[in-house]
Amino acid sequence: MPYVDGFIVPVPKKNLALYRAVARKFGKVWREHGALEYRESMADDVKWGKRTSFPRSVKLKRNEVVWLSWIVYRNRKHRDRVLAKVMKDKRLAALMNPKAMPFDGKRFVYGGFRIMIDL
Repeated sequence: MPYVDGFIVPVPKKNLALYRAVARKFGKVWREHGALEYRESMADDVKWGKRTSFPRSVKLKRNEVVWLSWIVYRNRKHRDRVLAKVMKDKRLAALMNPKAMPFDGKRFVYGGFRIMIDL
């Protein structure tokens, strides 16, 4: 079954153009190293929940918007190989500097997921 890395990121509205540019660079590198898909999406219909929600998960501030992103791989082994190559790619070194990121990396939520149903 395919494997997915998922991300939820709070992006300041003033940094949307910069975030999109950085995300395109990241996506290009991931795809070059073998990722099957690289998707970035900005919240459009996301409400604050009473207990849980996308905005709560990243402690969203008034001047920010939630982004949901995912990368698809053939399986976990494939993901681990791609990720190892991506982490060594010199093109991303400057972009991975916390001071250069167009969002607060401390509120960046991510994880790897096994797809259980694929219709």
